[in-house]
Amino acid sequence: MVEIFPQVMNFQQQLSDMVDQVNHALLDRLPEKDEIPTRIHEAIRHSTAAGGKRLRPILTIAAHALHGNARDPMPAALAIECIHTYSLIHDDLPAMDNSDMRRGRLSCHKAFDEATAILAGDALQPMAFEILATAYGNESSVAVDLLRMLAETAGSRQLVGGQMQDLISEGKDPDERNLRYIHENKTAAMIRCALTMGFRLGNKGEDPNLMKLIAEAGLSLGLAFQAVDDLLDVTATSEELGKDVAHDAECGKVTWVALLGQEKARELAAKHTSDAIDKVTEVGGDNTFLLELASQMLDRTS
Repeated sequence: MVEIFPQVMNFQQQLSDMVDQVNHALLDRLPEKDEIPTRIHEAIRHSTAAGGKRLRPILTIAAHALHGNARDPMPAALAIECIHTYSLIHDDLPAMDNSDMRRGRLSCHKAFDEATAILAGDALQPMAFEILATAYGNESSVAVDLLRMLAETAGSRQLVGGQMQDLISEGKDPDERNLRYIHENKTAAMIRCALTMGFRLGNKGEDPNLMKLIAEAGLSLGLAFQAVDDLLDVTATSEELGKDVAHDAECGKVTWVALLGQEKARELAAKHTSDAIDKVTEVGGDNTFLLELASQMLDRTS
C-alpha cells in the first residue's frame, strides 16, 4: 500500500519516496530477464527500468489520496506505466519518430532491434490489463471501470489516434485545431486517465460530479505538460531530457512553439496549469501534494 505523508515529509522527499516505491513495485511485477524467452524480457526491463519521472503512476497514487481508502492504487499505477512505456517504445521506432535515445539510454530498437522493440511494446499492453484484473477482480464494478478507462484511453480514439494524427501532420503548416486534437489524445488522455483511475479507487470514486472535475483537471494538466514539452525540445539539452532534442523541428512536427512562439507557448502552459489547479481544489480532499505536483510540472526542466 502506497502512503503519502504530507505532515512528515516535504514535497521533494515525498516525490522521491513515491518514485522509489513505483520503481520497486514495477521491477517486482515484470518478468525476470532470464525468463524464457529472455530477449523479450530483457527488452521490457531495458525500457521500463530506465527510470523516467514516473509522472503517470504518481498522479494515479496522488488522485487516490484525495479521498483515500484501504484500496491499493499501486496496481493501477503500474498498469498505466506499462501502457505509457509501450507507447514510448513504439513512438521511438524508425517508422514513427525514429528516436535513438529515451530516458537517458538507447531506445529499445537501438539496444535490441526493431522486431524485439515491437514485441516488447506488444507484451506490455496485455500486461497492463492483467495487472488490473488480478488486483481488483474481487470488486467487479471497480475492475470493469478501470479496465474500460485504460482501454478507451489506449485505443484509436485517444492515444493511438493522437499518434496517427501526429504522424500524418508532419511537414504540414501548424493548425491550432489539429494540434489540440493531437495533444489531447496523444499526451493529455493518458494523464487524465491516470487521475481518473486513481480517483475511482478512492472513497468518492463513484461521484459523477467529482469524477468529471478530476477528468477535466487531468486534461488541462496534460495539455500543460505537452506545451512545456514543446518548449523543452527547443530550450533544453539532450543530457537534461534524456532524449534527442530539436527533434520536433527536424521531423516537421506541429508544436505549440511552432504555432505560437515560445512566449505564447509558456502562457498557454501556465493557463492550463491554473485551470487544473482550480479543478483539483474544487475536488477537495487531501490535495496538497497534487497541487504542488501540478505547479512543479509547469516549472520542470526535464
